[in-house]
Amino acid sequence: MKYELTELHHGYTNQLLFINLGNNVIEATELDPQIRDFFLGGRGLGLYLLHQATKATTTATDPENPLILANGPLGGIPQFPGTAKAMAVSLSPLTGVPGVSNFGGYFGAFLKFAGFDALQVTGKAGRDVIIVINGFTHEVTVEDITHLDEAFDLERMIDKKFTSAGYDRRSIAFMSTGVGAKHTTFGCINSHYFDVTKPTPAGKGIYRTKQAGRTGIGSVMCDKGISAIVVLAAYPQGENPYGADDWDKAKEAGKRLHKVVKDVDPTSLRMSRKGSAGLITFMNKDEYQSLPVNNFQAGSDPRAPQICGKFYEDHLFEHRGMDGCFPGCNLQCTKGGWVTLVSGDHKGQKVWVDGPEYETAAGFGSNLGIWNAEFILEANWHCDNYGIDTISTATILAFLMECFQRCYLTSADTDGLELAWGNEAASLEFMHRLAHGKGELMHVAGQGMLQIAEWVAVRYERKTGIDRRPELNLFAMQTKGLPFSFYRTHRSLSMQGSYAAASDIGAHHAAAWLIKSDLLGAFPTFEDKAWALISYPRVRLGNDNLGLCKLPWVDVFNPESATKTEGDIYINPASQEIYADFFNAMLGTDMTWQAIFAQTDRDINLQRVMNVMHYGHNTNGYDWIPDRAIGPTDDALYETEAAYNDGEVARILEVTADTVAAMGTTDKRRELMAFRKQELTKLIQVYYAERGWNADGIPFIDTLQELGLWGFLTIQAQGSIMALQD
Repeated sequence: MKYELTELHHGYTNQLLFINLGNNVIEATELDPQIRDFFLGGRGLGLYLLHQATKATTTATDPENPLILANGPLGGIPQFPGTAKAMAVSLSPLTGVPGVSNFGGYFGAFLKFAGFDALQVTGKAGRDVIIVINGFTHEVTVEDITHLDEAFDLERMIDKKFTSAGYDRRSIAFMSTGVGAKHTTFGCINSHYFDVTKPTPAGKGIYRTKQAGRTGIGSVMCDKGISAIVVLAAYPQGENPYGADDWDKAKEAGKRLHKVVKDVDPTSLRMSRKGSAGLITFMNKDEYQSLPVNNFQAGSDPRAPQICGKFYEDHLFEHRGMDGCFPGCNLQCTKGGWVTLVSGDHKGQKVWVDGPEYETAAGFGSNLGIWNAEFILEANWHCDNYGIDTISTATILAFLMECFQRCYLTSADTDGLELAWGNEAASLEFMHRLAHGKGELMHVAGQGMLQIAEWVAVRYERKTGIDRRPELNLFAMQTKGLPFSFYRTHRSLSMQGSYAAASDIGAHHAAAWLIKSDLLGAFPTFEDKAWALISYPRVRLGNDNLGLCKLPWVDVFNPESATKTEGDIYINPASQEIYADFFNAMLGTDMTWQAIFAQTDRDINLQRVMNVMHYGHNTNGYDWIPDRAIGPTDDALYETEAAYNDGEVARILEVTADTVAAMGTTDKRRELMAFRKQELTKLIQVYYAERGWNADGIPFIDTLQELGLWGFLTIQAQGSIMALQD
């Protein structure tokens, strides 16, 4: 299909691309200004398109379930740090409800440069294809491609195909997945881009990858037969290349944030040297106990320095070259290094690994009882190459290791794998078998946490006659079917509420990463914690709408924020004001940062509506977390933090330390867990009320009307909400 390339206006192309692989129809349509201005872009626009394309009965594997890739109006602008983010949106094969995942790299920007604010793909090809969006020839094609199981083999094929045709590698960005996405429900999508600055054994220049990792959207892409989506594009040129209302003001905002990052990061988190793996040191502190160890059983370990950011900085990361995932970002946190593989078909090969991020380092490190940084790099590479989510893979493996620890599984159940804590060889073999669906265990594990927990229960009950489901559910770390990301939340009620209710995709930290601020004392009262569940998602998910990375905001604390005398200084208001100046300069508005991000309530409520359509009256029942995320699930775990836990029990019961010391461990643990569950229940209800939802977590019609969202809902959605009102 040939199309007309439109000029950017206020950061928008005002054009959408629709591809139906079932009937081979490709069309470019104008983006309705009302939809654009209401949902802004990225996550919000993607959720709207998903809502319009699906019904309550649609499943992730139905042809009509769309794969949506969407950028935002502030994305792809190198004059401002952190504008690389775009969003992948679809129904999740893991949860059944809308799945959303952000990703970095050049793809989102290049999609915009090639002429589109979003791409929506429906139908199934029935064969292996690549989609090519050519911003130079203004043409979109769907082409057959030789089947390849591995993402990095595909990377080489795509490189050869397009460089042979005369395209510069710097003009190529593409999305891929691999064989693991075919055999699991938690496939990820790799976002590939060429970094001309990074040294390699052969000289300079290498393809880098970021991932749309969560909710299994890579499995949707694989199910449709899409091996890759390629965009060829050039950066816009001219005096006002992105169509800003006030280009000078937009550039000035970028300079101000650039200076904050330049001045602050080298003396604070040092993201440009450690990447996000530097967070391990903070979470591992004795007073926080928030680094998950052995499937969240413990919260710190003296071996953590062996996998922390400082270790990677000193021993494994390659610091030469540029480490931003898009031009213009001086945070430079996209770290990576070389490792020689010790397992799999590529054993002995030295490979480049992008990462690990904090989540991968904690997931394949502390949470598996493994303290080997090179193992983590290798695990990271295999997951990317196979196209599977590192977080889900590591969380499911940790669950199976605990089942092994508690003798609910033996090596006879695991096809000979000794899934013991710290067993690196077995962990790597698990990944290889999982990605290829080898054996009954791997087939079921590939379906997700809920399915593998039930498989273990059935298998154990057949052998012993004992139903272990109640025990297994305590430490099968998932919410809504999505395996946990890696924060042990015993000491952060607000983060418990985030995992349980504020994150509608399941147990992920993207919507409300509150744990660090909570541990630092940002939310001293119950009311503060409840309000944080409203205010922080507005900003975090608002960035997803606009095409912005959260890290220059959340991980680089602007010194001017400390001088603020009103409001929450932990939300970094001085930098928020810079973001507001950028937004207003681009879009021609005059809004405070609070008003800009309050617009996110629209898509937060839209996602909740779609969840309600799936869960119905049971919506509230899915807004919960396993006991292991709340506190000690057995007496032995209570005793490992006895001093802290005893202090909590004394405070709860309003008794002396001597009185608590005289109590039995079981009684103390029950008091502690009952209180924490009561507090979480109360927090969720307060959160619902603040959102304008009823006690079942269902939005009131008045709330949706006041937001202006009601008219954007389908007739079926309106009917579902009306039927579920109190």
